[in-house]
Amino acid sequence: MTASSNDWRQRLQQEWLLLVFALLALTLALLDPRPASDYRRWLQLPTLAGLTGLLIAIQGIRDSGLVQHAAVAVVAHAHSLRSLGLLLVAATALLSMVLTNDVSLFLIVPLTLAIGAISNLPVLRMVVLEALAVNAGSTLSPIGNPQNLLLWQHSSLSFFDFARALLPAAAVMLALVAAFAWCWLPRDRVALNPQRIDGAISSGRLGAWSMAALVGMVLAMEYGQAVSGAVALLVLFGSLARASLARIDWLLLATFAAIFLGLGHFAELPLVQRLLDRLDFSQPLILYASGIVASQLISNVPATVLLLERTPDAIALAVAVNVGGFGVAIGSLANLIALRLARQPHGLRQFHRVSIPFLLVCAPLVYLAWRGFGI
Repeated sequence: MTASSNDWRQRLQQEWLLLVFALLALTLALLDPRPASDYRRWLQLPTLAGLTGLLIAIQGIRDSGLVQHAAVAVVAHAHSLRSLGLLLVAATALLSMVLTNDVSLFLIVPLTLAIGAISNLPVLRMVVLEALAVNAGSTLSPIGNPQNLLLWQHSSLSFFDFARALLPAAAVMLALVAAFAWCWLPRDRVALNPQRIDGAISSGRLGAWSMAALVGMVLAMEYGQAVSGAVALLVLFGSLARASLARIDWLLLATFAAIFLGLGHFAELPLVQRLLDRLDFSQPLILYASGIVASQLISNVPATVLLLERTPDAIALAVAVNVGGFGVAIGSLANLIALRLARQPHGLRQFHRVSIPFLLVCAPLVYLAWRGFGI
């Protein structure tokens, strides 16, 4: 077998998620043909465009050296791996409340990788914690993640009333993440690798453009102009920083497109709809369990869309699908983004060793808090 064949085989093994969902989407398209409008709806073009714009901006920031510069500054003020790790986890959770969970990860995971490159920070452990932190932190905010944004608009509640209603659930999640991080992070002192420290900014101009692009993309997403924002960044970077465009993980976008098509179609199969018709979603426990299970099967955003018109209680559904972001990696797209950005060996295995037990502990505690202290 040639070297190129081996390289292709290894690449296919790495992209197994893309292959699985592309096969699912193709199989369903053959067995259950639908109009083109359905496929366009399932593709979620604004979400894909938003991810494209974020990838472009973050790649520019990486290439400029700003992330490495920030890593040196953060490590210089850290006394132990535990304090450094808790700082990163807290920053991830807080950013997810105001910048959404995916933007938070696009900022924090590259910083974590840069810190790990110059120190003894356990990178994979941190990325798993950061994935848990964005799921917990974004739960509290109506704009923290796509499912909350959808349910907030559907509920007709004010921003603060929606956040107040989710506070008991979010408080339990954040407390569990903090406690787990405290126990799991090592107490060793931060050890630097002097040979790898390079805090110089290689291109201040690229860094400034990229930071402005990131802010602009977040605003474009906020005001429903994600497609226009992504096109503008493609043109800008195609003209001024073509090398950065070449280094973007385009296969990540292809993977998300395949996931959206495959799961969107699966959720609307007649068999699935008939099964849902048999459930009484007016019962809180049934709705809660259904939201979590559906999130594990088709991710929490499609699960929200699937159940939204079947439940009279938007807050109850919000609690369920946010808890459903824990567990298997597909439960939340933020999990997949974190693992893909990190590209750590055995990342998926380590994530599931932590996230599935975390879900089993978190789910009953959140239910008790929500039912006992819900407002």
